[in-house]
Amino acid sequence: MRHKIAHNKLSRKPAHRNLMLRSMVTDLIRLESITTTSARAKEVRRMAEKVITKAKQNTLHNRSQVGAILTDKSLMNKLFTEIAPRYENRPGGYTRITKQSFRKGDAAEISKLELV
Repeated sequence: MRHKIAHNKLSRKPAHRNLMLRSMVTDLIRLESITTTSARAKEVRRMAEKVITKAKQNTLHNRSQVGAILTDKSLMNKLFTEIAPRYENRPGGYTRITKQSFRKGDAAEISKLELV
């Protein structure tokens, strides 16, 4: 039974799923918008919101926690100096998901995930 399981498995093993989500969060911070399937976008949004919330308080502990999620450590400065100050007075909702279209091959719903 899947009681109180809040995340989507995305048809992947846990290690593969976590690495995929971490790399997509890294790309979101690098490019500030990514295009992916709707199910993946919803999962990436959960992780990205937590990362940005941690980055709003620039402490050593938060930097190490964010560093454990990002796959490219050079983006730490961008996150802590450019992106996080943008949302200083916003209590949440740093990302937006907009539905785009359906993928031609398998008709999967494609969405664009972007920073607000």
